[in-house]
Amino acid sequence: MFEILSEKLNSALARLTNKGHLTEKNIEDTLRNVRLALLEADVNFRVVKDFVSIIKERALNTEILHSLNPGQQVVKIVHEELTKILGITSSITGNSQIPNVLMLVGLQGSGKTTTAAKLAAYMRESGNKLLLIAADLRRLGAVEQLIALGNQIDVPVFYENESNNVNKVVINGINRGRELGVDWVILDTGGRIHLDQELMGELSELKSISNSSETLLVVDAMTGQIAVEAAKEFDKKIGLTGLIMTKLDGDARGGAALSITSVTGVPIKFIGVGEKADALEPFYPDRMASRILGMGDVLSLIEKAQSAIGKEEISKFEQKIKKANFNLEDFLNQIQQMKKIGSFSQILDMIPGFASIKTKMSVEDVQANQLNKVEAIINSMTLEERYRPEIINGSRRKRIAFGSGCTIQDINQILNQFKYMRKMMKKLASGKKGIRGLSNMIR
Repeated sequence: MFEILSEKLNSALARLTNKGHLTEKNIEDTLRNVRLALLEADVNFRVVKDFVSIIKERALNTEILHSLNPGQQVVKIVHEELTKILGITSSITGNSQIPNVLMLVGLQGSGKTTTAAKLAAYMRESGNKLLLIAADLRRLGAVEQLIALGNQIDVPVFYENESNNVNKVVINGINRGRELGVDWVILDTGGRIHLDQELMGELSELKSISNSSETLLVVDAMTGQIAVEAAKEFDKKIGLTGLIMTKLDGDARGGAALSITSVTGVPIKFIGVGEKADALEPFYPDRMASRILGMGDVLSLIEKAQSAIGKEEISKFEQKIKKANFNLEDFLNQIQQMKKIGSFSQILDMIPGFASIKTKMSVEDVQANQLNKVEAIINSMTLEERYRPEIINGSRRKRIAFGSGCTIQDINQILNQFKYMRKMMKKLASGKKGIRGLSNMIR
């Protein structure tokens, strides 16, 4: 996400960090490039103007200009101000109503129905009992889609085949949720391709009837300032408690994410980063600012790893590295575990210093078929060969190549890479190498 914006911002700021002394002209030249990068990313003009003005005022402070690392101080200021325009961290909040109601609204095509299922899956992880209500009676197939998604994540869906009265469906659905003893019901409401008064009237009435604790607007990040304008209108007519930004994984520019809270005052609560049911993340402005500036997001990476893999598995892996007992069986296991965390590209986004490396890698390097090839090769080995790869001679390589559908050159490459990786992991475990060693290992 934000690849283009991130690359241009980092390129502009690198000119400052390479200098031991800064002048007003250095800062003005850099901020000119920052302004252009943000405008090209479709960030709201007023947001850009205020952002650059504040950074200039803070950066021209005498203490900053004469500090030991003035360039790094300016980057720190940019990070702080970027965090501010991204908003505050805001979580789902209930009221005294049982069950609590979370109402999703948005334009057609923004991904409301898929997001409803993702949100249910996410909230269930916190121990909540949920019910989905199919209240989108306008879009053909919306009810059937929600039922199918509910079955996939094992969350019940309330729907009425014969009814075309959305108010009745919602009231009956909330009553059903009360009977089931659920903590939250999630309403998947109808949308339109464009904003209109009929839609706003219908949604306002639904909000009143349901007494919703949360009213979240689902917006498509890739629509840029259209999403910002939609958010302004929905908040004005209905009243929003938060935003869910979908398709952020495909948004290379970032204009909507960087504008929407500053313009509307409504916080982003979640971001959609993929198609799968677990591809929904809480939004943390400081972490997003770090990702945009190429500083990584180690906290999110740790949380995703612990959620997908488990603390016990991570601890076992750490012990193997420390004892220099890492073998191909462990390597295979880690590849399979890594797939649960996310794509290789998403993982690199979260590692400090890897944003620039990722842009230099070919598309093939980050595609799943490369990992699938490694899996096929290791699966074609015997257990003894996985534990003791040094015994793999010429005849064994031929057999492994035949079994995996790969070439002997592929086998040699994987074995050499594994040998180097094991060597680097020993150095990392002993503290002899930092990010440079990890960088070489990944490459």
